[in-house]
Order: sequence, then structure tokens, then C-alpha cells
Amino acid sequence: MPDYDWDLVAATAWPVVVALAIGLVVRRLLLAAARRARARADRAWARIFAAIAAPAALALPLLFLSLAVAATPLPAEWIARIQHLLGVGGAACVTWALVRGVGAIERRIVARHPVDVADNLHARRIQTQTRVIGRAVQIGIMLVGLALILMTFPTIRQVGAALLASAGLLGVVAGFAARPVFGNLIAGLQIAITQPIRLDDVVIVEGEWGRIEEITSAYVVVRIWDQRRLVVPLQWFIENPFQNWTRTSAEILGPVFVWLDHGTPLRAVRDELQRICESDPRWDGRVCVVHVDDLLPDAMKVRLLVSARNSGDDYDLRAAVRERMMEFLRREHPQALARRRTELGGSLAMARGDRDAHGPAEEGAAGGNDAAGSPHASPAP
Repeated sequence: MPDYDWDLVAATAWPVVVALAIGLVVRRLLLAAARRARARADRAWARIFAAIAAPAALALPLLFLSLAVAATPLPAEWIARIQHLLGVGGAACVTWALVRGVGAIERRIVARHPVDVADNLHARRIQTQTRVIGRAVQIGIMLVGLALILMTFPTIRQVGAALLASAGLLGVVAGFAARPVFGNLIAGLQIAITQPIRLDDVVIVEGEWGRIEEITSAYVVVRIWDQRRLVVPLQWFIENPFQNWTRTSAEILGPVFVWLDHGTPLRAVRDELQRICESDPRWDGRVCVVHVDDLLPDAMKVRLLVSARNSGDDYDLRAAVRERMMEFLRREHPQALARRRTELGGSLAMARGDRDAHGPAEEGAAGGNDAAGSPHASPAP
């Protein structure tokens, strides 16, 4: 049986045991307080405390252990190594707590500005800025935290200094390799500040109609009308033109084109369009007009222009205008529907002229055989 120095073991163990006991008690208290804070999530401090409670419940026991190790009679080299590892764990917990704290603040701001209201332009602006800037800050915190942790290792610090001093080309290559990442990060900050797009904006991207569903630190998710998802890099929105139908307002004008006969009574069409708009709740009361957009030999192109509060109502309103206007024209003015005409008057006249020119000789020949029976025959002398 080995001969242990039990006094040394006791002197080493009791500070660690006490630190672990205190750390576990503090951890339980923090987690219990976090559960109570979640029940009061309407308070900003409660939401933030609930977010950082878990990292803090892990970081405080590590802090107590670091203090306890310093009070043990272990060799100085061992104490330094153990404290270094505990310090790395503590730095990771602090980074984790900061990231969760930023996320809690972001969720708090988003919750205070809901977009499920009629006039959500301001809310969408706030949500877009909050989400993009929040994710950028979180990435920055993680990068700084990782860099600080790595710099605590002497070997890595020396390697990094050597690379910076003697491998400039490698740095340039790494910069080019990381260019898309940093390009999207910078593009995200530009979008957050200038806001060419916001959450729930209606956009036309690559010929697809959809809404901005999500803005991350690297890409934007566009929810297309048929429930597909179009994933676009952030940098694309900075470098390429696109349509934003809700940049300043969701109100929109929608044209309906119909081809009608030249004799169509436009007054009746205007009156019917006004009745259609006034009876449809999707019309916002701004625009309801009829224009002759073009004239062709067979028909005229008529534009029925209506307005709606948003693009969804606009699409449904235009579909209703098409259907009800066609029903009205078929019922009240069937002659107004465009049709292709073929003028036969000139051909008949030409045919009649040819018959008059050649008919007497032919009929005379026929009359030689049956002169008495021909209505054109002259009476016998």
C-alpha cells in the first residue's frame, strides 16, 4: 500500500471541495432565479438575466475552483496549468454569456415591434436593423473571444507572430479566401444601415415574386409565392438591381388589360369598373380608371387601373375585375368583345363585275340552244 502524505492531500482537497460546494449552490440559485425570470419575460432585465444565467452558472464554479487551486500547496507549475485551463473555460463562458445577452436584447426589441399589424413599415425597419446588427455583433464577440482564448496558449501565440512576420503571402491568400465571408458581413451592415430590403418586404428577385422571410449574417431567404424558398447571398442585394414593392409603402397600382371592339361604349365600362371597385373590400379607394392603351385594326387595348393596400390584395382584386368585367360585357354588350372581321364586300363586287363582263357571250351561246326559254332572249321578229 503506497504511503500518501495525507496532510498534503487534505490541504489540497478541502479548498477544492469547498469551492465545488459553493459553486454548485450558486449554480442552483442562478438556475432557479432564471426560471422565475422567464416567467416575467415581459421585463427586459428578466429576459437578459434568463439568457446569461446558464453561462454564469458554469462560469462561477470555475472561478471558485481557480481561487481554490491557488490556495492549495500544489507545485506552482501545476497551479499555473490548472488555472490556465480554468481561465479558458471561464473566457468561453463569458463569450457565451455575451452572445446570449445580445440575442436576448435582439428578441426583446423584435417582440416590442411586431410586424403582424396593418401599418408595419416602422416595425419591419426596426426588426431588420436589429437582426442584422445583432448577428454581426454576436459574430464579432465570438471571433474576439476565440482570438483571446487562443492567444493564451504561448505556442499558438508564437506561431501567429511568426506567420505575421514571415508569411505575408499566406495572409494575402487567406484574405482572398475569406473575402466572401467578410464581404457578406459588410454587406449585412450596409443593409442594416441603408435598408434596401427589410423583413417581410415584397421583392422581385431573379424574376421571382416573394417576401423577405429571413436575413442572416450570410444570406437572405426569400419566400416565393408558391412556398419555395430562394436563398440569395447578402452581397447580391448590394451589387445587383432588384424590385422592392414595399420600400416606402405597401400600396400599389394594378393594371388589367382587356381587348375590346372599337364600338365598345367606354362610358358603360367605366361605370361598371367603378361598381366593381366599390363593392370589393380589397380596393383602397384611391385609383379606379379606364384608359385606351393602344389601337389596332381589329380591336383596342383597354387598361383598367385599380389600386390596393398591398400586393396580395392587388392580385386578387385584378383577378376579380377581369372576371366580373367579362361577365358584364358578355351579358350587357356582347358586341363589345373583340373579334376578327373579314370584309367580303370587295370580293363580291369583283366577282359580280366579272360575271357581267363575261355573262352575255355565255348566255348568248346558251340562248342559241334554247332562245325561247331564256329570260334575256329577244322576241322573234
